[in-house]
Amino acid sequence: MDYCVFIQTNHKQILGAKVAEYALRRYSKHNDQFDIKIMDTRDYPFFAAREGQMYLRDTLQRVWLNEDLQSFTPTRFMPPELMGYKGRAVVIDPDVFTCVDIWDLLNMEMQGKAVMCRKRSGAKGLVDKAWATSAMLLDCEKLKHWQVEKQFNAMFDDNYDYMRWVSLHNEAADTIGLIDPHWNDFDKFSLDTKMLHTTRRKTQPWKSGLPVDWRPAEKFRLFPPLAWLMRARRKFFGEYAFLGDYKKHPDQNQENFFFGLVKEMLDKGLVSEDFVKQEMEQNHVRHDAFEVVSKVPDLPPAPAHPLSAAV
Repeated sequence: MDYCVFIQTNHKQILGAKVAEYALRRYSKHNDQFDIKIMDTRDYPFFAAREGQMYLRDTLQRVWLNEDLQSFTPTRFMPPELMGYKGRAVVIDPDVFTCVDIWDLLNMEMQGKAVMCRKRSGAKGLVDKAWATSAMLLDCEKLKHWQVEKQFNAMFDDNYDYMRWVSLHNEAADTIGLIDPHWNDFDKFSLDTKMLHTTRRKTQPWKSGLPVDWRPAEKFRLFPPLAWLMRARRKFFGEYAFLGDYKKHPDQNQENFFFGLVKEMLDKGLVSEDFVKQEMEQNHVRHDAFEVVSKVPDLPPAPAHPLSAAV
């Protein structure tokens, strides 16, 4: 098929990826015109082959850990190769949840660009001019130089910087175009939101109460002493020492949206209670997930926006 949506994930974010897939299907009227593929790092052996090795990230050497919450990020660049460098693809993180018809993005006028996405927020966007590759529209034919296994291995062997890679700094500027930021809405949920992205990892709705299992940045351009402190913490006490627990999401509507989708998936048999229990046992999903599902309000029928009954 000429159109496909790719969802990147690892074993820790697999429930999020499944919910993201369900949301894509729930809100589209064109489900017969595009495929969906979940890219799980466990399916690509080159990830496991580099476990524990040093790679270059933002000019610093870090240890590659497949157990890290976001070890899936290099798969963002796999869709063109998986599509045979033909057709169009949308690629999203496993914490991006569509609430409109994704067909509108798949068919967007690209004005000759190879990639369309939004800028990152905060210092990465303002100072570094980094692109947010967590949600991209891709013209696969124009991206034949995206060869993920080769580029991934270069981070370990050839000083290929991870941060430059995922920020699209290695791409020609005139091949990248801007999309409406509502197609990758960072932690903002309004009637204008097209795809909700729960970027603040510490408040992801399905993680509340669990111990933090992601590694924070260790380079802060606006306040370097914080970076020194974070590196010392890791060196002397371990990767996740003193990082605390995931917190409750501050926006109840975002929690309701996620668990409203989970509720429907359980009711339809698209995900089993046993699967959710296994994810809870592995600390991938909050331990009160079923209690939350039992109390969450029903979502408005598609194609109504999930907030249409809440505002």
